[in-house]
Amino acid sequence: MKTKISLMTVIMLLGLFSFSAKETKTEEFKVYGNCGMCEKRIEKAAESVKGVTKADWDKETKMITVTYDESKTDIHKIHMAIAKVGHDSDMHKAANEDYDKLHGCCQYDRPKSKANMNGHKGHEKSEGTSSKTRSCCGKN
Repeated sequence: MKTKISLMTVIMLLGLFSFSAKETKTEEFKVYGNCGMCEKRIEKAAESVKGVTKADWDKETKMITVTYDESKTDIHKIHMAIAKVGHDSDMHKAANEDYDKLHGCCQYDRPKSKANMNGHKGHEKSEGTSSKTRSCCGKN
């Protein structure tokens, strides 16, 4: 009898843990930027979204890897947070006002057409582009 009760208790506890387990997801997408300051800003913006547990942006590939809890947020909110700090992503284009606030070396060459912005094109806040060539940290 003791064995049956112990076994049932273990099964119930395992069931509770499986229901409370987080539904984490990891995604990778392009975010435009240039330097270490961009990296800090982009990662901080992504991590400011409730449910994001990790964000890592690579300045060479311009790709960010984000891990988040699907029950608390979605990829759309993460893209929006990054755009709000001035960085275009695959899904959202930053408003010109936000882009213009970036430090000179952080003002990357923006995608020239909507064709470069995959998905959710209707959410773009601005139509302007910048063809400025900026040096970043002394490099062109």
